[in-house]
Amino acid sequence: MKIYTKTGDKGSTALIGGARVKKDDLRIETYGTLDELNAHLGVLDTLLTDAADKSFVQRIQSNLFVIGSYLACDSQHPAQANHYRLQPDEVNELEQEIDRMTQALPPQKTFLLPGGCPASAQAHVCRTVCRRAERRMVSLNEAHPIQLEILAFVNRLSDYLFVLARKINFNENVMEKKWELSW
Repeated sequence: MKIYTKTGDKGSTALIGGARVKKDDLRIETYGTLDELNAHLGVLDTLLTDAADKSFVQRIQSNLFVIGSYLACDSQHPAQANHYRLQPDEVNELEQEIDRMTQALPPQKTFLLPGGCPASAQAHVCRTVCRRAERRMVSLNEAHPIQLEILAFVNRLSDYLFVLARKINFNENVMEKKWELSW
């Protein structure tokens, strides 16, 4: 089977269900941004040394495929979207992981500059792409209502990535750089 179909050569693509939309449609932009996030998470995964962190990031990647599939469903066929609904406990799992990591970290009292070791810096890249994906989802939600758990998951995911970046630097004994007003 060939990877190319030539059906999108004129700037349209098919949703799950067969409806065709322009490639710059907000729905495509939204799940494309999630795909970009997933690729950045793949880079992060290669930099992680903690097996539990790697496993959790891979679980997140799988959930992003579920969310992308949900968003790629034609709204005229809601039964297909129901097949790709995110499980409500996934938001709770993110919250529990955030709380677990936060308990082991020193309190944060100032803004922090993104960076540190390469894995932490990549977690910050993931966090900012996640925030962009969330903004796209909020816009999309106005025209095509999105499962509330998906909106909550992506919102919580950026928090998870921030705390993960801090945890990585802490575990690698890399000092966090505090932001200071320079004038």
